Amino acid sequence: MVRVLIGSKGSGKTKQMIDMVNGTVERTDGAVVCLEHGKSLTFDVAYGARLIDTSPYDIRSYQVLRGFITGLYAGNYDIGDIFIDSLLKVAGNSDMEECGKFLSWCERFGETYGISFTVSISAPAESAAESVRKYIS
Repeated sequence: MVRVLIGSKGSGKTKQMIDMVNGTVERTDGAVVCLEHGKSLTFDVAYGARLIDTSPYDIRSYQVLRGFITGLYAGNYDIGDIFIDSLLKVAGNSDMEECGKFLSWCERFGETYGISFTVSISAPAESAAESVRKYIS
């Protein structure tokens, strides 16, 4: 499953994501991973989630991000949920068509390995490509 939280900066996406991460940590037996660019969520996300600042890893494309996520899973088969805050920043790419292709990959990867993805995108919903809109919750 893939869910997208989309809206302009300051619309409450990050607060909503924090609540979702913390709620998932409370009710799941699987590992919960939260990716962010920077360290702004450090004190908000429950300690039971694996919070990863992606900025030191030089992720500059969706292809590299796919490899990063695949590597995380290869190191921990218990991952059941992956949250990505500010996907466009984490991926280093704001092209909405490429974003849609990445979300489609997340859907296939998640179905194969039993992982749910939740991502936030800082952009007006009307700017989202059709391939992104189908995941908006």
